[in-house]
Amino acid sequence: MSPNTLALSPSSQNLWRVVLIRLLVLLAQSISVMAAYLSGWFPLPWTPLLITLSVSAAVSILTLLRLRSNWPVTSIEYALQLLFDMAIHSVLLYYSGGPTNPFVSYYLVPLTIAAATLPWFFTAVLAIVAVTSYSALLIWYMPLNAFDIPLAGGLVNLHVIGMWLNFAMSAGLISLFVVRMADALRQHADRLAERREQSVRDAQLLGIASVAAGAAHELSTPLSTMSVLLKEISKDHSDPQLQEDLAVLQEQVKLCKESLQHMVRSAEDSRRQPEKVLPGDEWLRALLARWQLMRPEASWQMLPLPEGSAPQLRATPELGQGILNLLNNAADACPDNIQISLHWDSSQLTLRIRDHGPGVPLHIAEQLGTAFVTTKGKKGFGLGLFLSQAAVSRLGGSVKLFNQDGGGTLTEVRLPVVTGEH
Repeated sequence: MSPNTLALSPSSQNLWRVVLIRLLVLLAQSISVMAAYLSGWFPLPWTPLLITLSVSAAVSILTLLRLRSNWPVTSIEYALQLLFDMAIHSVLLYYSGGPTNPFVSYYLVPLTIAAATLPWFFTAVLAIVAVTSYSALLIWYMPLNAFDIPLAGGLVNLHVIGMWLNFAMSAGLISLFVVRMADALRQHADRLAERREQSVRDAQLLGIASVAAGAAHELSTPLSTMSVLLKEISKDHSDPQLQEDLAVLQEQVKLCKESLQHMVRSAEDSRRQPEKVLPGDEWLRALLARWQLMRPEASWQMLPLPEGSAPQLRATPELGQGILNLLNNAADACPDNIQISLHWDSSQLTLRIRDHGPGVPLHIAEQLGTAFVTTKGKKGFGLGLFLSQAAVSRLGGSVKLFNQDGGGTLTEVRLPVVTGEH
């Protein structure tokens, strides 16, 4: 069965549930046999019944011990366990009235479980076994003398009471098993969806990383050439206005070269030491100092921090670049009056970035965070938010954007804190 199959395949948890059902039924069977023995209403062959119940108990205990190991549960083993339940039930019915026993329809319980968890072949085999066993009991069985007993001044038909008990027990056991299995199915489907989404995101990230590596290699040469030419031009011209513009260009070229060098160093650091553990406030201040050099035209303020020491977080290079992308998005939307705040509790840090730009257009709001979807038109590539979400998600966090009533966007980043030993 492929890993993407959503069918309910046999597992240790399912076998645990089967054994639990068997023990519950065994308890009910033992109580019924004991009540019949003590009341003297039915002359049953007590020795074979006791041996059969003991075998069922022994197999249940051995199965529980087997489940403590790491051996995988196969479809054959799972089907044999259900077949064993049918065999025990058939033996008990043979000694207690056969088809006249009100619990004869219990065959449907293991058959329902098989239909929900096993491939069709095993289910078909168990269905044939159940029908064959029931058919055989129509001919060979030890009859019960009577089901009508005197009680409270009248006759009470135990067959009718037994049919009601069998229906209630079967409905309860099937419902219990199916509800638990349906919950397992939903969890399995959610995990598969997350893995598929992660696989697609990783493939996109790999493609972007390959292109970025090639671009970084190709940009190093023209940037060096531009730097040399700017110095030559600066020596050849003494116009103050031109000198000022050339100085700005030299700073921008220098910043581009430093960004490429930082990317290479970050990749090397990630290979040697994938992450550092830093206090959240210290990490954010260092990041904002770096961002201020990148975007000197942006005016921003950091709101007061909560009292007490900030918890630590996993400060990966990818996370730092992701937060820089979000800050750049805010500055691109509106470089004036950007508000940044950091809050925390015992489990997570919350970073909020508030800009006063036009906000997120509603017609693409649901697509934001997807690669190559942007609100900047031809000025953007649609990768900043995508890479930010990928970096934060890898650490177990989340990125959300909210349009504000007074205009602008609130970007909220939630990151798990590092607790205990790391």
